[in-house]
Amino acid sequence: MRAEAQDHVDTINAALALLRRFLDWDRAVRRLDELNAKVEDPTLWDSPKAAQEVMRERRRLDEAITATRAIEKERDDTVELIELAEMEGDEALVDDAVASLAALAARAEDDKIKALLAGEADSYDCYIEVHAGAGGTESQDWAEMLQRMYSRWAEKRGMKVELIEYQAGDQAGIKSATMLVKGENAYGYAKTESGVHRLVRISPYDSSARRHTSFSSVWVYPVIDDNIEIEIKESDLKIDTYRASGAGGQHVNTTDSAVRITHMPTGIVVASQIDRSQHKNRATAMGMLKARLYEAELQKREAEASGEYQAKTEIGWGHQIRSYVLQPYQLVKDLRTGVTSTAPGDVLDGALDPFMAAALSQKVTGEKVEVEDID
Repeated sequence: MRAEAQDHVDTINAALALLRRFLDWDRAVRRLDELNAKVEDPTLWDSPKAAQEVMRERRRLDEAITATRAIEKERDDTVELIELAEMEGDEALVDDAVASLAALAARAEDDKIKALLAGEADSYDCYIEVHAGAGGTESQDWAEMLQRMYSRWAEKRGMKVELIEYQAGDQAGIKSATMLVKGENAYGYAKTESGVHRLVRISPYDSSARRHTSFSSVWVYPVIDDNIEIEIKESDLKIDTYRASGAGGQHVNTTDSAVRITHMPTGIVVASQIDRSQHKNRATAMGMLKARLYEAELQKREAEASGEYQAKTEIGWGHQIRSYVLQPYQLVKDLRTGVTSTAPGDVLDGALDPFMAAALSQKVTGEKVEVEDID
């Protein structure tokens, strides 16, 4: 079999192996049989809420198991076709079959990621916060580049983006910004982006054209609904109001309508200036605070489940998850998974899916990769 075809088969096999591991295949098949039996029970809908939970779990398992079996069968059939075509010397048929394997490999990768997005909050909308690090204009410009990168990523996926909070930089860029991203599995995809991002480039603000290294942090957390109860004591809050600022237009206000809330026990700070009403901005900021506290609990549970929990709060500076080098060569490298791209322009224009997919897969496998940072 051609090397190209074998590469596609290897990709499919790796995706299927991860799917089976994630689903805990034998347990998932047994569980689906149990759920199918429950669905046939006429008393199920005596409790509509419980019934909806059963139907939701059944649908998720059924879709994942059916998709896995379909890909396995199509893989086997296509490999058999290639072998027969090669025996008969039918190169045209081999070409068609290899193309089918390539499409199947892409589908397997897509199905793998969909299955991995089964976390408690993965289907939710999310907030993405970007904060410039130390370094003045350099870091503030980098923070704005990151804000644009996530906006472009979301738009390419058909998601909607709303700017919730925006603090303009002193000369260029931004000090901070918070975006609300609305779309299917927004949090599930974007949650892997939380951390410190490092940029190396020839500074456009340095007359000597020297290389500069800049840092900005990203924090992603889910939008939660009213059914999730988060208790917050009023005495734990420090609430400040200020005048919204920005580059102009929607970011400019003439009253102190923007609201910043600090949760004293955790040090979490959220802010909103999306509305001209201080009351509405406060409600938005409270929603963001509840979401941050909920996300912190999710992270704690996930870490405890994997036996890696350590008491800590924010991701610290210097703990970068990805480096972006624009000069003297061009390379983006994820320091958790080792995934790289030699087209940083595409990455900064929103081509983030390979990085997100690898990080999601790593959460399932638990495999640590030794990755050296780049200069």
